Amino acid sequence: MENNLKYDIGTKVIMKKQHPCGSNEWEITRVGADIKIKCLNCGRTILIPRIEFNKKLKKIISQEGQ
Repeated sequence: MENNLKYDIGTKVIMKKQHPCGSNEWEITRVGADIKIKCLNCGRTILIPRIEFNKKLKKIISQEGQ
């Protein structure tokens, strides 16, 4: 993965590991030192440090925040 990832609020991403509900698609709802993401299947939200998020990110699906 590249270091200069471009994502903003509303960006949909795929993470490497699945959520326990079975989905691996998430939407970014907050960007800062921590990233808040919401599961697109069950609606659960988690707060994850940006460095850890960048390691676990697999693919950016769509950019809506532009």
